[in-house]
Amino acid sequence: MTEIWTQAALWLGLALLASLLSIWLRVATALSEIVVGTIAQLFIGALLGSALLAGDASWIKFLAGAGAILLTFLAGAELDPVVFRRQWRQAGAVGLVSFAAPFLGCAALARWGLGWSVEASWLAGIAMSTTSVAVVYAVMLEFGLNATDYGKTVLAACFITDLATVVALGLIFAPFTYKTLVFLAAGAAAFVLLPRLIPHFFKRYGGRPSELEAKLLMFCLFALGALATWADSEAVLPAYLLGMVLAGTVGKDHALVRRLRTLTFGLLTPFYFIRAGSLVSLPALAAAPLAFVVLLAGKMLAKVAGVYPVARAWGSPRQEGMYTTLLMSTGLTFGTISALFGLSHQIVDQAQYSALVAAVIGSAVLPTLVANAFFLPRHLLPSTSPGAKP
Repeated sequence: MTEIWTQAALWLGLALLASLLSIWLRVATALSEIVVGTIAQLFIGALLGSALLAGDASWIKFLAGAGAILLTFLAGAELDPVVFRRQWRQAGAVGLVSFAAPFLGCAALARWGLGWSVEASWLAGIAMSTTSVAVVYAVMLEFGLNATDYGKTVLAACFITDLATVVALGLIFAPFTYKTLVFLAAGAAAFVLLPRLIPHFFKRYGGRPSELEAKLLMFCLFALGALATWADSEAVLPAYLLGMVLAGTVGKDHALVRRLRTLTFGLLTPFYFIRAGSLVSLPALAAAPLAFVVLLAGKMLAKVAGVYPVARAWGSPRQEGMYTTLLMSTGLTFGTISALFGLSHQIVDQAQYSALVAAVIGSAVLPTLVANAFFLPRHLLPSTSPGAKP
């Protein structure tokens, strides 16, 4: 156990350093954790050996996965059903073009620009088409935008983009089997029944020191996650959907949301974001940077060309339109999942996988830094948020 406690102390020490850097540099904590993870795996691996960081240890992968699930659930719970019904056309238009433009553009670049095979090119398009709900939600929560109609509309658009990504991955590569039908049927039943059962459970057993509400929610999330992975889908997808259908219950219980945020951001998401950064091999990128640069630039240009005109057409002012575009340009969870799917199924090789993962993680950092530095809609910020003007 000494080795595990040492690794835990190291990872949480890196998380503490990342949080301090985010305050000093005035960037989102999630982004500083990704950068710290990238640099840490390079220097710690060189000085002390890669085994000390142990990003592939099963317990670290579990904590990182649990962080992604809970963070995605909280993002879904932030969606106001009233706002979603009012803004679904705008969210749908932005979300679909946010998927389609980089999917087609990056697939074409990979095929005819980089000379990848047809299957590898389609996988590159899928990996580059994603928008990171985790990054967008973490950034919006830090600035208080998650509580605004604008923030809720952007989060809904993020979900639509990632749903289209999952559907594309399934239709092009993943087999549709009886497991898929079981998962869809069980998920539909859960999304219908849980919004009716959970409020009664909370009313009867809630408010106790044993935190029965949190235990019930995590049981449901992990059970649906297990069913999703059994069906060759991803655990974060039902988490987001469950958050959406429980937004009227969990989302309005501010004390419960605060407790879940403490668990998620205090312990779990640092493992998720730092581990994501540690997947990037800087020496490999330095040796062969072309694919990384082409894919990252292709994604950014396709997102701007597709999302910005649609956001402006729906009445967003220039600054808000560009901020929306840059946030929709981020990628992390589904992008790395798609790349890993391609590697494990021999669709891409190790070099292509490294370029894809690096481009995905680069898209989590670069667009958000530019967005918060130059296009942050300060007029929408609550006066108490860290990014608000004094």
